[in-house]
Amino acid sequence: MRLSKVAMKRLVLLVLAIACLAPAMPAAAAEPDRPSRAQALAALKRTDADERRRGALGLAIVGRMEDAPALIIALRDTDERVRVVAEQALWAVWSRSGDARVDELFARGVAQMGEQRLPEAIATFTRVIELKPDFAEGWNKRATAYFLAGEFRRSLRDCGEVVKRNPQHFGVLSGYGQIYLELDQPEKALEYFRRALEVNPNLEGVQGLAERLDSMIVRRRQRSI
Repeated sequence: MRLSKVAMKRLVLLVLAIACLAPAMPAAAAEPDRPSRAQALAALKRTDADERRRGALGLAIVGRMEDAPALIIALRDTDERVRVVAEQALWAVWSRSGDARVDELFARGVAQMGEQRLPEAIATFTRVIELKPDFAEGWNKRATAYFLAGEFRRSLRDCGEVVKRNPQHFGVLSGYGQIYLELDQPEKALEYFRRALEVNPNLEGVQGLAERLDSMIVRRRQRSI
């Protein structure tokens, strides 16, 4: 017995929707009060929640991959607003390759995937990977495109490349879970959903799927006794 495919697709589309927002967030950099990275990192450690939220937002605008650990910590902030912005900031940071040409291609691929032009998106992300193989998010987006195209084995291979480069990528960890559900391997799916939640406990959709999957596995084992 499998979980509802509708539920899985909703989770994929939610993750994709968040990811699609990330390239747009740096546009706020044109604002006159654009912070420096040092200012944003310092604000993220302040006792005032509004300051921490501004720090996370600042990293969404100017942050780099090396700032991701600070944002991972902020996913457990006591203030919900800080947690929400920190998650969005992580997607923004992960989506920056450091190369303008690659970033342009990446944005094109995200748009193609959002329009369900999956073969074109896969080709675009393949070019991104060729130009910048260490850019984990290029692999992640191609893994997502492969998943949406039903090419689960290829998606799994790309997920492995993401984890090599970004072990705390909660998006790809939940993606593993989605793929293993499609492959009817619920125990492995649950393992990866739990790993995703260990990094980011705010993934309500993943939490709900994990709870339902856990109950299903328990019932299946009870019937087999």
